[in-house]
Amino acid sequence: MKKNSCMTVAMAFLLMLPLLAGCSCGGQKGGKAAEVNGVAVEVDSAEKISPEYAKGFTVKYLSEDVRLVEVGDPQHVLTEGADDEDYDMPVDYRFALVRKGAEADVPEGYKRVDVPIDRTICMTSLQLSNFTALDAHDVIRGITGTKNLFDEDIKERVKKGEIVKIGMEGDFDPELVLAANPDVIFISPFKRGGYDAIKETGVTLVPHLGYKELEPLGQAEWIKFVAMFIGKEKEANEVFTGIKSRYEDVKKLTAKVKVRPTVFSGEMHGGNWYAVGGRNHLAQLFRDAGADYIIKDENTGGVNIEFEQMYAQAANADYWRILNSFPGDFSYDALKASEPRNELFKAFKERHVVYCNMKQTPYYELTPVQPDVLLNDLVAIFHPDLVAPDYQPRFYRLLK
Repeated sequence: MKKNSCMTVAMAFLLMLPLLAGCSCGGQKGGKAAEVNGVAVEVDSAEKISPEYAKGFTVKYLSEDVRLVEVGDPQHVLTEGADDEDYDMPVDYRFALVRKGAEADVPEGYKRVDVPIDRTICMTSLQLSNFTALDAHDVIRGITGTKNLFDEDIKERVKKGEIVKIGMEGDFDPELVLAANPDVIFISPFKRGGYDAIKETGVTLVPHLGYKELEPLGQAEWIKFVAMFIGKEKEANEVFTGIKSRYEDVKKLTAKVKVRPTVFSGEMHGGNWYAVGGRNHLAQLFRDAGADYIIKDENTGGVNIEFEQMYAQAANADYWRILNSFPGDFSYDALKASEPRNELFKAFKERHVVYCNMKQTPYYELTPVQPDVLLNDLVAIFHPDLVAPDYQPRFYRLLK
């Protein structure tokens, strides 16, 4: 009996060996291991940053304490072979994010940033939207200005002196930048951005290129980029998962629509019409909302065209999208007054202007992280039968 008992125990132990071998004794975090140069790196799955839609940044886990982050123009990545002169990044764009207090070697060519940072400066509303979504206004110690700013918490912090205004793009005040005492500054790198003065302060400049993403969800995913610097990776993953889920749910509603209305965008300013290209994230938003954007070119940004050229393409389009900062209540009369020929468009005649006034709505403060809401607004206009009868739009509505 004793012999049989011992054999039973031995057999049980042998059966357990594969389970024990698969157990990661260092897996206290409950994450999964990633291999870097053949070495397993334990990463908490709830905190692991892995971009799905964003093309402008990549993340590589070098160890538990070090992540290598590379930033590049999303549009440059998608147009391989483009002239490098069109790709101007006036700052270093490789960063080694090192956990504070950790002793770690940083690979050559990477700028070390100890994280989480405590203080930063935001240059754009898009960047601000990331911090707002992560409930991280306490990290912001400087902004460019408060004109057309809606967020009451930020305005109150400016009033109290907790956040300083450093001036506008091209005219930054280095002394105010230093007064904010930022660990890093998030920038939107333009050739005419005036960042030379800021670079002289010695503060690390971090390009935030969410505005150049060509997918609405890609733009929203830059919330994960910011999160890596401020120690809110878990929160960012949770927020983005919700955004993605809601966006995809709305997108499914239009997947099988039989009639796709046509839409154009923009209006005349200074003798030219500014319209986004066919590969812009706005064009993708229209497509996901079950509409066809009239411009089919490969341009990713905006282009200035003459009225006659736009009219030739959009005269019979079903809808006309306008986003502006009109002082007061915008109307069809105001649209006609700005350019008498506007009344020639079918969308004008049929009162199908899709409108948002940035003086009345925090469009750029919220929409970068609310593409699902934008999509819902557009679906409610293009395909009202697909949404609830009592749906209340947040940004876009038909102009009355």
